Amino acid sequence: MADEQTPELEVQAVENDAYTAMRERYAAGEELTDDDIDTIADIAVDYVRNLLSFFGETKITIDEYEGDEGELILDVTGGDLAVLIGRHGRTLDALQMVLASLMSSTLRFHYPVVVDVEGYKMRRKDKLRRLAFSAAARAKRQHSRVMLPPMNAYERRLVHIALAADDGVTTHSEGEDPSRCVVVTALRG
Repeated sequence: MADEQTPELEVQAVENDAYTAMRERYAAGEELTDDDIDTIADIAVDYVRNLLSFFGETKITIDEYEGDEGELILDVTGGDLAVLIGRHGRTLDALQMVLASLMSSTLRFHYPVVVDVEGYKMRRKDKLRRLAFSAAARAKRQHSRVMLPPMNAYERRLVHIALAADDGVTTHSEGEDPSRCVVVTALRG
């Protein structure tokens, strides 16, 4: 009897084999199949629903779509979700970190999944892009450097990406978290 596996263990073994193959393809730089992404999305949605149930949010809708950089975006709508965003998105960032940890633990590799609440991150991304372009214009106009307000690593990355193609400025981050910020510097030309 010691050699027999219970049905639950057999299912886990099959799932782990599927995740292993998915992980190997992803690590090799191969594009994941639609079935792979559906599997990842299903796992992520289940985790988000379970996490939100602790907040009493059971009547929510989660839309899934692919982001500009290949990440899976889960946009949560419905209910009273403002509390999940928190001040300056900090609660949403914490939810994001918990989900990333759960997903990595389950899949045994990191696949980018972004949790958004009622489009907050998309609006914030647009706002950061406008802020970056404005800072670049001001730095070039004044032939100086412009220090942006403190941001988390994800937001700083968005600013760096937004200005990467601008040959008139360079960007770098300064300071220590949580006061780390992006500095936009005009290049002498």
